[in-house]
Amino acid sequence: MRFKTCLLIGVALLLLSACNSQKNSKADQSDSGKKDYQLVWSDEFDYSGLPDSTKWIYDTEGNFDGWGNNELQYYTSGKRENAWVDNGILYITACKEKYKEKEYTSARLNSKADWLHGKIEVRAKLPNGRGTWPAIWMMPGGWSYNDGDWPNIGEIDIMEHVGHEPSVIHASAHSKDYQWQKGTQQTGVIKIADASETFHSYILEWDKDAMKCYVDDQLYFEYKNEGLGESKWPYTKPFYLILNIAVGGAWGSVQGIDKDAFPQTMEVDYVRVYQKR
Repeated sequence: MRFKTCLLIGVALLLLSACNSQKNSKADQSDSGKKDYQLVWSDEFDYSGLPDSTKWIYDTEGNFDGWGNNELQYYTSGKRENAWVDNGILYITACKEKYKEKEYTSARLNSKADWLHGKIEVRAKLPNGRGTWPAIWMMPGGWSYNDGDWPNIGEIDIMEHVGHEPSVIHASAHSKDYQWQKGTQQTGVIKIADASETFHSYILEWDKDAMKCYVDDQLYFEYKNEGLGESKWPYTKPFYLILNIAVGGAWGSVQGIDKDAFPQTMEVDYVRVYQKR
């Protein structure tokens, strides 16, 4: 009996060891992609006050012409009601208030750093008011709104959301040949029912051959480099990151603006940028 008991225990231990080995093997496989990257820049928002001025700048250049989209907000600089960090979260808030001939205020933050290729991850909870247009996106380093030449220079939209479609997330790539004015932009859409109630990770993976966008682990947009030149693939230079909430505009106000829904906030848990080792 003692022999049988020992034998059974031995078999059980072997089975447990095999299961653990299989689990570890799967974990190693699932983490293998992450191991290809190293963290090169981040903001965990583990402080209180205005956004870290060593990492972010306020973009206010296009305020008086609606940023080319007939947007209604004025992007402020250093105004805590529009951009503030507390309890480990960055709050970007669009408010209904008169400010410098505009009816709304908000914030648009640009990263001071830029990157050629890599993995950009922004964990955020989105606003849900009709008329809001939050975005997590990228533009070429050194480019200024007043420089013009858009969309020839390229634009990468990791996440766009409009309040009249509260469960729909968009990702797009714009260039000279692929742009929304022509209806030719490279784009993808995914439905995330709780985008305004729960934090999700909005992720871009980008290299010389392709760009891919995910919500958490769900791939929903992929655009491969066709090898046909800059008019289709201008993504050969470093791009910086932008976080903002627009109000109204060519897309945001398609179904009007719910003025009573404001203030509206995009909450950002962290921003992390990785590059290949």
